[in-house]
Amino acid sequence: MRLRACVALLLFFSACATSAPRSRDRSPQNPRIANLQRAATLPWGDGGRCVVREASLPWPAVAERCFHALDHDRIRFNDPTGRCAVASAGTAALGIGICVLAAPEIVVGAVIVVGVVVVGVAIKEALDAYELKGSSREEVVPTPQTKPVPQELSANRKPKPSPLGQDWFPPGAADPRERERRPECAPKRVAPKGGNALHNRCADNVPFNAFRGANALVNGKAFDALQVVAGVLWEVKTDNFDAYPQELQDIVLRKNVRDFLVEQELARACGFDFRAGVRSATQKAMLETQEPRLRGVIVLMDWC
Repeated sequence: MRLRACVALLLFFSACATSAPRSRDRSPQNPRIANLQRAATLPWGDGGRCVVREASLPWPAVAERCFHALDHDRIRFNDPTGRCAVASAGTAALGIGICVLAAPEIVVGAVIVVGVVVVGVAIKEALDAYELKGSSREEVVPTPQTKPVPQELSANRKPKPSPLGQDWFPPGAADPRERERRPECAPKRVAPKGGNALHNRCADNVPFNAFRGANALVNGKAFDALQVVAGVLWEVKTDNFDAYPQELQDIVLRKNVRDFLVEQELARACGFDFRAGVRSATQKAMLETQEPRLRGVIVLMDWC
């Protein structure tokens, strides 16, 4: 429900932003090229590989899934219109950085890049391939949405905590330490521990998972998935629960309850919500019956 409210607000702002006729702007026929052009104005730590992989999706989804791949040391987010502050009201998981980046139209000065942007290698190769193939006959008009800042100015900046986590939550928290985000609460990409293909597929396909192909290390725990906009950390269980004998089911349930409660506290201590995905409706029902605190936490994974 929280994520739906955020999406509804972004769609509302999109309608407002495009209601006035603009005779000079033309939308490209190929939205993938438009996304690549937009991403080319931003600094990427991975050369733009994430953007190229996700470019066929609507831009808000691209921004969410690839937010982690930005070079956060060279980018700053502002909210001059106050739209993202409005969207964040009552939804602590929606932050200024991801909201500004995902907006359908970015106001000049909302995204500030330190230094000159060099187009990511993967993005340049993808755009060159489209140009060679003549995939789009429409002129793709680059939209300069960033405001470069001379590189030398960055030397005078005071060191700031990593924007990971800081830009995902709205400003104005009562506790100044919350605004800065403790280092252990800043999500970090780490390699998955196991080689279970089914488990990895279920984790990667958590809706709007921004850490596909990796775990999200938060507060000392490597979580299976992270929904950035919703601010939810995930653990997934792929046991063949329904095939277990009663004795083994009881053992699994006790372990699940113990682990999920600990993981929920670790997530909440860093300002995240927590969800646990299971494949068995019986397992979900038994967990919620055995431990009422897990009601609303257990999710039946219909995608794996």
